[in-house]
Amino acid sequence: MTEANKEAQIPQGTVRYRELGPAGGEPIVFVHGLLVNGRLWERVAPLLAENGIRCFLPDWPMGSHLVPMNEDADLGGYGQARNVADFIGGVGLEQATLVGNDSGGAISQIVATEHPEVVSRLILTNCDSFDKFPPAMFGYLKPVSRIPGGIAVLAQSMRIPASRRLPISFGSLSKKRLDGELLAEWVRPLISDGAIRRDAGKFIRGIHPDQTRKAAKKLADFKGPALFPWASEDRFFKLADAERLAEIIPDARVVPIEDAKTFVSLDQPERVAEAIASFVAEKKPAAVG
Repeated sequence: MTEANKEAQIPQGTVRYRELGPAGGEPIVFVHGLLVNGRLWERVAPLLAENGIRCFLPDWPMGSHLVPMNEDADLGGYGQARNVADFIGGVGLEQATLVGNDSGGAISQIVATEHPEVVSRLILTNCDSFDKFPPAMFGYLKPVSRIPGGIAVLAQSMRIPASRRLPISFGSLSKKRLDGELLAEWVRPLISDGAIRRDAGKFIRGIHPDQTRKAAKKLADFKGPALFPWASEDRFFKLADAERLAEIIPDARVVPIEDAKTFVSLDQPERVAEAIASFVAEKKPAAVG
């Protein structure tokens, strides 16, 4: 997939994104998590585009983006949710289906509960929820982000390719070996740009389980349909998490996906795309307003 070649101007700055699929297709906006970019979905989006779905793959300001946000931007949980809502309007849409993963799934839950008017359907792959924001194994990021220069030290440790594959980095997030070039692309902005490190630090410091707990309570009022194509071998986000979320939302179902972990869109793109395409074709979107 090519580099992000479009830009959306939103109140907190510039968001670069890729777009695939017909202009008149049902719109989907993808929300990735910390230290990845829109390429997390690069194996899924083309399959959806072939099915007539219009896919937006932004590079959200979570540490792997190339254009820093405004210096005063709020990039915590609620600020990022506002960015997603503003992006949807900024690309000329009234509503879109949200597809979230990892910490981006938590942001998607906040968007669906704080800005429900822009969300027609909610699709969550393996992601933070309830008391996991972030999950315990990545809890070390919070104190590191509060130490002056802590993010810079963390970034420099990722110059070594082997360090990117450690369990406390990307090593436990996929069933299949992640492409080295893709990992290098994800960590390069954090290593090379202090403004990107500033943005990443804001995000890490600005998320808290209180935000996902609050969203979980409010999801009972979500009017649109929801789908959870969920990897069954994830050590961080168990299938039980998806089942618990599905019990809250009135119109929701879980699709277990075997032989995959957190980055299910890279491990099993065909299965994820099939589940999403069928769901979009079957389920009517929520009404605007």
